[in-house]
Amino acid sequence: MKTIETIRWDDEAGGVVLIDQTKLPSVFRMVRCTSVDRLVAAIVRLEVRGAPALGVAGAYGVALAAAKEKEKNFSRYLEKIETASAALSCARPTAINLSWGVQRVLGHVMRAGSIEEAREIALAEARKIADEDAAACHALGAHGAPLIADGSTILTHCNAGALACREWGTALGVVRSAVQAGKEIRVIACETRPLLQGARLTAWELDRDGIPVTVIPDSAAGYLMRNGEIDGVLVGADRITPDVVFNKVGTYGLAVMAKAHAIPFYVAAPLSTFDPAHTEETVEIEDRNREEVATCGKQVIVPPNVPVRNPAFDATPHSLVTAIISDHGVFRLPLDWGLIEKNRRVL
Repeated sequence: MKTIETIRWDDEAGGVVLIDQTKLPSVFRMVRCTSVDRLVAAIVRLEVRGAPALGVAGAYGVALAAAKEKEKNFSRYLEKIETASAALSCARPTAINLSWGVQRVLGHVMRAGSIEEAREIALAEARKIADEDAAACHALGAHGAPLIADGSTILTHCNAGALACREWGTALGVVRSAVQAGKEIRVIACETRPLLQGARLTAWELDRDGIPVTVIPDSAAGYLMRNGEIDGVLVGADRITPDVVFNKVGTYGLAVMAKAHAIPFYVAAPLSTFDPAHTEETVEIEDRNREEVATCGKQVIVPPNVPVRNPAFDATPHSLVTAIISDHGVFRLPLDWGLIEKNRRVL
């Protein structure tokens, strides 16, 4: 399978290089972010997206701030790195990996003894997070592959592939690992309105790897389930709390339909996506702009005076989830948060 490296550090440019996912599938374009402001803009615009990839972006963002900051006074230098880190963390509020990556690198920077040491530590820790993300996705794929039977047709939503991580992917990482193990797997990708991450990104990735994929309108999922055409649902996650799984809006509806048709519903996410400290009521659901729903390209598809709602995520109760596939194994519900916390401490 062809490797996709979604995001990396560029030593020559002294910045972050990432695939511009807003241009796919028609144009493959790399973006170079040599300032924190440009990286924040890339996150907001969804040039880089997907919870694990945002964790790597946040980590590299702190390294970028540390590298570019010109303040000579060490205490003021650290204050400015903290300010830049806050801007990165707030760029998108729902996915926990972004703030997790930022805070992990910032914590190391704040223990440095000099500006030079802070720069070195920040980049080293950010690179470590990127390497860990790649390893976690491969481990997650290996744990999840046995759950997917040979000959299965798997429904997925949004994009939880290599483009949502540093490489390999979470939900699509499980598919890739199953295919790599010799299984014949077919994927049905929900188009995922309004920005079509399933149609544009998931289909692009799987087609590139030669894995059979068919795109459907989001509203066709129930029809296929009722007709016996879906063997399992496999999605990623942006945050997993003790009560719900946050993922791309539309996930909850798929989980309800899967339950009604006795179809397994699996969530694939690394431990960095788990959040023991919050519940559904305390997590902000990102509301995105009107134009994403009201226009399609240059075509206006909603009358100008008609309001729209555009939540980016929804919450799926654990009671609708068959299992959560992580880099530390397959977790059945209810979750053993003691075990999860024990493993998270090493991150």
